[in-house]
Amino acid sequence: MRFNIGRVEEWLVQAILANGAAHLTLIDPDSQSPSEAGRMAEAAAAGGTDAIMVGGSVGASGSVLEETVRQIKERTELPVILFPSSAAGLCQNADAVFFMSLLNSRSTSYIVENQVLGAPLVMRYNLEPLPMAYIIVEPGGTVGWVGDARIIPRKKPEIAAAYALAAKYLGMRMVYLEAGSGAETPIPLDMIRAVKYVLGETLLVVGGGIRSGSAAAELVKAGANLIVTGTAVEKSEDVTAFVLDVTRAIKCKQS
Repeated sequence: MRFNIGRVEEWLVQAILANGAAHLTLIDPDSQSPSEAGRMAEAAAAGGTDAIMVGGSVGASGSVLEETVRQIKERTELPVILFPSSAAGLCQNADAVFFMSLLNSRSTSYIVENQVLGAPLVMRYNLEPLPMAYIIVEPGGTVGWVGDARIIPRKKPEIAAAYALAAKYLGMRMVYLEAGSGAETPIPLDMIRAVKYVLGETLLVVGGGIRSGSAAAELVKAGANLIVTGTAVEKSEDVTAFVLDVTRAIKCKQS
C-alpha cells in the first residue's frame, strides 16, 4: 500500500516542481512578540516565501507558541509548520510539524524520546507529520549545543552523506542540513552535492548562514530543494525585500 502524503507536504512538493526550489521562513517565538511575528510572516509572504516555520532551540512553547501561530495565521494563508526542539514545541493550531530526529545527537532524547512523547500529541492535535532527518553541521550554533550533537565537520561531506543515506533508508522523506542560526557561512557546496547525490528524489532542506539570494541560489544549484532563512529575516530592516531577493534567486527551473 502506498503512503499518501498530506496537504502541506504536497504544497511544498508542488512549489518545488513549479519553481525548481522552495523557500521557508523560520520564526522563533522567543525572539519577538506574537504580533511582531505575525507582521514578519505577512512581510515574508509578500516576498514570495512558500511556508512559515515556527520554532526554536529554546523557549518556543506554551501559550506564546500558540499565540504566535494564531497571529501568523491571521495575517497569511501560507501553511504553518512547527519546528519543535522537544515535545513541548507542539500546539494544536498549526497545520503541520517537522517530525524530525536529530540523527547526529549523542542523546537519545533528540533521536527518539521526544518523538515518542510528542507522537500522541501530533495525532490528538491532527497535525500533519512531515518525516525529517535533522543533521547538524559545523559550527552548529545554539541548536548544536542544545541538541548535544556530534557536529559534522565542514570538510567531511562523506559523513553528512552517510547520515543522509541512512535517513533515506529509514524512510524519512526530508533531510535537513543545518549549520546553526547565525552561522557565518552556509553549508559548503561540496557537502550539498554529496548529500543530494545519495538522496536522489528525497527532499534536501538547507539552513544556516544564508544571508543573500546569491548564496541561496548556489545552494539550490548544488542540490538543495528547500532553503530556510531565520536569523537573516529577523535582522532584516525590510523583510519583504530580503525574502524577495532570496525567492527571485532560487525560484527558476534549474537546468
